[in-house]
Amino acid sequence: MPAKVYREKDANLNNINRKTLAIIGYGSQGHAHALNLKDSGCKVIIGLYKKSKSIPVAKDHGFEVMETADAVKAADVIMVGVPDMKQAEVFEHDIKPHLEPGKTLLFTHGLSVHFGLVDVPTDVDVIMVAPKGPGHVVRSQYLEGKGVPALIAIHNDATKKAKRVALAWAKGVGGTRAGVIETTFKEETETDLFGEQAVLCGGASHLVLAGYETLIEAGYQPEMAYFECLHELKLIVDLFVESGISGMRFSVSETAKYGDMVSGPRVITGQTKKAMNAILKDIQSGKFTRKWVKEYKDGLPNYNQWLKDTNQLPIEKTGRRLRALMPWIPKKNLKGTQASYSS
Repeated sequence: MPAKVYREKDANLNNINRKTLAIIGYGSQGHAHALNLKDSGCKVIIGLYKKSKSIPVAKDHGFEVMETADAVKAADVIMVGVPDMKQAEVFEHDIKPHLEPGKTLLFTHGLSVHFGLVDVPTDVDVIMVAPKGPGHVVRSQYLEGKGVPALIAIHNDATKKAKRVALAWAKGVGGTRAGVIETTFKEETETDLFGEQAVLCGGASHLVLAGYETLIEAGYQPEMAYFECLHELKLIVDLFVESGISGMRFSVSETAKYGDMVSGPRVITGQTKKAMNAILKDIQSGKFTRKWVKEYKDGLPNYNQWLKDTNQLPIEKTGRRLRALMPWIPKKNLKGTQASYSS
């Protein structure tokens, strides 16, 4: 049975616009939620650590900025907008000691709560509002009078008003303009991790690499391998997003359709599905999260080396050269090994 989709009429901003809303962290999602909520008429403050580089940015955007603990004390609803692996420390030192009964904790991803990295009190509401898009898109769609679809979930409902607050927040950031679906912290976390690992990031990047290397090893030029296995992937993904698998097949040539149907199952086999099931079990059991927490606590030695190695791959060198020939593509030759987040 299809999930219910909540729209504008199902949410009431009065459930949050008389409250003080604190955004802890001013990164991708944090800045988008803060700006959209402010434009929706809500009172928003920003919580950051003392020397955060985001302080002048948030102030330039017109926000009152406090140290994290002070923002938690002053707020009725507190959004935890720092990266997953930093949440436990920030929560333990700056958030949990200042939570009072009746306050609301809001997350945009369920990992820390679902896998117990943070120990949330039972006398506060714990909710999730997760737009299904990066922060800059959440902001740009709002400014265009549109919105990005969002998920909501309720982990604790101490006040019996948690869902109303979640829907109101989703409305404030523009989610109900597109549609909001209710899920659980468990479902959102496990499906999100699986999608990233098996399909969107892990699956797609390794499929591209395997195709590129196959053509290179067969003697074809690296430029041809790059165009066919990486560059044109965006064209196909856009068709998927716009009209699904059937729509993609409608839009490509008959030869491409026939090749898709006879050769696709030779690449994505029963063994692939078995590997995907093993990945899902690692996620469900918490094994992946335990490994990720240990890697983070150890200082990210493998993580940083893998990113460094990726930057030196032949396909990356070929891509940097070819992208210089395509002025319509935004040039984002990112340096460094980690994304930059502020909290």
